[in-house]
Amino acid sequence: MIARGWVQAAVLVTLGGFFVLGLLAIRTYQAQPPIPERTVTASGQVIFTGDDVRDGQKVFLRAGLMQYGSIYGHGAYLGPDFTADYLHRSASMVRKQYGGAGSANAAERTVGEYRTNRYDKATGTLVWSDAQAAAFTELTKHYADLLGRPDGKQGLRPDAITDRGEIHDVTAYFGWTAWTAAAERPGHDYSYTNNWPSEPLVGNKPTGHTVTWSVLSLIFLLAGTGALFAAFGRWNFLGWHRRDHRELRFHAPDSVRLTPAQHATAWFFFAMAGLFLVQALLGSAAQHYRADLSSFFGIPLDRWLPYNLVRTWHTQLAIFWVVTSFLAIGIFITPLIARGWEPRKQALLSRILLGALVVVVVGSLLGELAGQRGWLGSLWSMLGNQGWEYLDLGRLWQILLTAGMVIWVVILFRGLRRRLRRESVANMPWLFFLAALALPAFYAVGLLATPETQFTAADFWRFIVVHLWVEDFMELFTTATVAYLFVLLGVVRERVALSVIFLDIVLYGAGGVIGTMHHLYFSGEPAEHLALGATFSALEVVPLLFLTVEAWSFLQIGARRHSASSTPFPHRWAVMFLAAVGFWNFLGAGVFGFLVNLPIVSYYEMGTGLTANHAHAAMMGVYGMLAVGFAVFALRYLIPEDRWSDRWPRMAFWSLNLGLAWMSFATLLPGGALQLYKVVESGYADARSLGYLQGDTNVFLEWLRLPGDVVFLVGGVLPLLWLTWLGVRHRAGRTRQPADAGVSLLFTAVGPAPAGADGSTEDDDPDGDGGGSPEPPAAEAVAP
Repeated sequence: MIARGWVQAAVLVTLGGFFVLGLLAIRTYQAQPPIPERTVTASGQVIFTGDDVRDGQKVFLRAGLMQYGSIYGHGAYLGPDFTADYLHRSASMVRKQYGGAGSANAAERTVGEYRTNRYDKATGTLVWSDAQAAAFTELTKHYADLLGRPDGKQGLRPDAITDRGEIHDVTAYFGWTAWTAAAERPGHDYSYTNNWPSEPLVGNKPTGHTVTWSVLSLIFLLAGTGALFAAFGRWNFLGWHRRDHRELRFHAPDSVRLTPAQHATAWFFFAMAGLFLVQALLGSAAQHYRADLSSFFGIPLDRWLPYNLVRTWHTQLAIFWVVTSFLAIGIFITPLIARGWEPRKQALLSRILLGALVVVVVGSLLGELAGQRGWLGSLWSMLGNQGWEYLDLGRLWQILLTAGMVIWVVILFRGLRRRLRRESVANMPWLFFLAALALPAFYAVGLLATPETQFTAADFWRFIVVHLWVEDFMELFTTATVAYLFVLLGVVRERVALSVIFLDIVLYGAGGVIGTMHHLYFSGEPAEHLALGATFSALEVVPLLFLTVEAWSFLQIGARRHSASSTPFPHRWAVMFLAAVGFWNFLGAGVFGFLVNLPIVSYYEMGTGLTANHAHAAMMGVYGMLAVGFAVFALRYLIPEDRWSDRWPRMAFWSLNLGLAWMSFATLLPGGALQLYKVVESGYADARSLGYLQGDTNVFLEWLRLPGDVVFLVGGVLPLLWLTWLGVRHRAGRTRQPADAGVSLLFTAVGPAPAGADGSTEDDDPDGDGGGSPEPPAAEAVAP
């Protein structure tokens, strides 16, 4: 049903992207900063060993410190960036020992000591000056106070880390990362982190690579955007701009008979809404720490729910509730794609999958609590928390979640296998199935990041999940599912929907695969990661811009198709949520994403409020709205007509969008812009300090967010929870048994389509394979 050129382009672009990504993975291991076996003074006194550094990383991860502060700018935003903090504090101490701020010789000598790389690869020995060693001793005391303070009041639980050996090891870890940030990479005049962070005390400033590739990436963006719009203005690749005047008559939701597995999805959506509510409440609690560190309206919250635990749960639940909706919609539309057929025991497998999901969610959340509290001993990484941001859950739960998604793929295959036998691999049923198969496959890549993996390599694999899994393969599944929903509703032809899916593969594959590297500019990767990441991440904006514009045409097709129908269109609010996805995809992922992606901007901005602004607008605005839209679509059939009211989805739609916009424009965007200014003015370490975050302006902006959060929670999440409860409570009835082989249609076409300007009728799906029905000979509705 699609031209061979589309298939060839998709295959070539995908293979090319992953070939380059493979080469970059090899270069990651070849060029990552070394961990010296011994760090010693000039006299040979051992300061710390390589084992101390590796053990310090484990302490850092086990205690959940990546969900409190950050390393190389990656992690949470309340605590300090420990790389920049150690570097600034130690350089200040060294400079003071050599004469202080008023001494030019002291400044020059300090820069020389930090930039000179005295690591001997043959012996595995790194030599530090006596002044650097003295600074390490003083900073061990500082971090003992910060991480083990008995009264808390800084976001961590009281007495978070008190063991002297663990304090020494985690300080060694911070000190090693600070060394990599200042010591020049052999053969180059910049550090292992491409001179990040900005720190005048050690001579860190943007490299030529950072500036040059920022300029070139802008050129690539303009050229790519112009070329794409020129091509699609000249040729109608997608084929949806020709008008199709078929009149559609939609079946009333009560007349659509559902399969047992489709009924089982009601519980998935109810679980999704419950997880969404908890996740949003935890997000509000985490944000409150930035407004008031001392207490939560008089309650010492840090004793029971410290910031790092709250944020761990908040980020994990964001993935859990969105994935739950994706699993449910896949199960729900599979019988529709299969024309009403469903194998036996499909509902049982679906319920088993939901039970397994509950076990993983509850087990991982309790494990993260126990792991950060130190209750699991040596099993902390297996049953507790591995500690990597977004991959915090224990390894057992990570494996089980991957296995759960594999079971989901098996459920989809059982339901689709009859249809797949009769279809080309390039047609929509196969693309839907392959898009689903990619989700567990690429989530499993995160298993390569373990607590023992050096940070640079672990971050490479972590961002395969955070970026490539989320922004490419969830995007692909999203496109395939949304396109199929429109096909099943009859508002677009299958050939048009196929063009959209292949366009998505080509455009996102061209920019998104290699563009993953834009997260890794300054985390110990060589300069080629910066160059390729900057170039291809700029190209990521092109599909976001183009598909957002084209999405308007896509939705208008639906409006034209059902505007003449004598039966009302039942999915107005589901389509509204999909429209919101397009808006936030462009603003949150495109505009806010590009705002922080240029290397020269990221150099100063990474780990500030602008990163949080992009993350919230993109994750909630795109995948959150999409997950809710999927739920509203399915619930329209799960809830009986006499129990349905548009009031609940309407209220949820406006409240969620207004609340998210308030969150972004009232707090995150202005706060992030001010913090970026502070980085440029005073340095990165100062802008990430608790003293700056607790300043009057920042505290005011954090309190200003409160009305938006209330609207988001009360007007958005709670109505959604009520709607999903109605789906669970009233889902009985209208069940078709697996033995029934009738076609499950959502619409009928009334009357033949008139010939278009080119003499064609655009009847790309004459036998109804796309989910529609054959054109009836007379202008009468086909009986449901």
